[in-house]
Amino acid sequence: MGFLQRLKEGLRKTKQGFVDKVSNVFSGRTNIDDDLFEELEEVLIQADVGVKTTFALIEKLQEDVETENITEPEELMNYFQKELQTMLQNQEGGFKLDKKLNIIMVVGVNGAGKTTTIAKIAGRYKNQGKKVMLAAGDTFRAGAIEQLQIWGDRLGVNVIAQQEGSDAAAVAYDAVQSARARDVDLLIIDTAGRLHTQTNLMEELKKVKRVIDREAAEIAAGVEVLLVLDATTGQNAIAQAKLFNQAVNVDGVALTKLDGTAKGGIVIAVKNELGLPIKLIGVGEAAEDLQNFDPEEFIEALFSSDQ
Repeated sequence: MGFLQRLKEGLRKTKQGFVDKVSNVFSGRTNIDDDLFEELEEVLIQADVGVKTTFALIEKLQEDVETENITEPEELMNYFQKELQTMLQNQEGGFKLDKKLNIIMVVGVNGAGKTTTIAKIAGRYKNQGKKVMLAAGDTFRAGAIEQLQIWGDRLGVNVIAQQEGSDAAAVAYDAVQSARARDVDLLIIDTAGRLHTQTNLMEELKKVKRVIDREAAEIAAGVEVLLVLDATTGQNAIAQAKLFNQAVNVDGVALTKLDGTAKGGIVIAVKNELGLPIKLIGVGEAAEDLQNFDPEEFIEALFSSDQ
């Protein structure tokens, strides 16, 4: 199955639950009126686009109607797609890995698919010939270290780990030193899948980030913080992102389980309300289903008529 076809398959629920409803708003009318915009507003909010983003979209479409002299609802649908694509524009998805050592610190709550995402990223870059190492910095949850070690064994990559309950910042320190000594290209550091409402655990996360930044600065390593969000949690994911971003300055988002939600509008909310680039999207279980985010391909997959 090709890249775009995988994306289309993974977004099937969102197409049915979001895009088809939007299409019905435009296609079932003969003129553009207040009722159209009210109905569109309702569909967007139900699809987890978010109130702020929904209002911005509606306002822009109303401007388009005036400035472009649009009279046909079907024509306005084309402008709707363009506005979505504009909102989603960001720098290229994925990671550049342009330093001698590149470090990705992965954060997010339990159940978001953090460990699986780490494994898929590691597998991808190992297959590209990069030397990859993992660090089991989630010393808080029982079984988290073992889970990462199992993935390390499967992928054939080294895992730096200590005992459960160890100081996570110490694990991060050891991992950076080890990666440096072994000429590793990519070090991925797992962190505890903490509830974002647990203040003491968020403070620990800040400490881990400080240690990584300090050690990386000495060797001019690249550091990125990747936040893994579960698309099925909707607006709760936005709340999580705001708090993680306050704590550790998130550089990008991996949005997982998009294949499991009919409310794919969360993609638009994450980008527009948080101003955070979406690096990766997960549209299935296979390694190939974790894809670099491409706004044009995303919109094409959603609005294509061949699903």
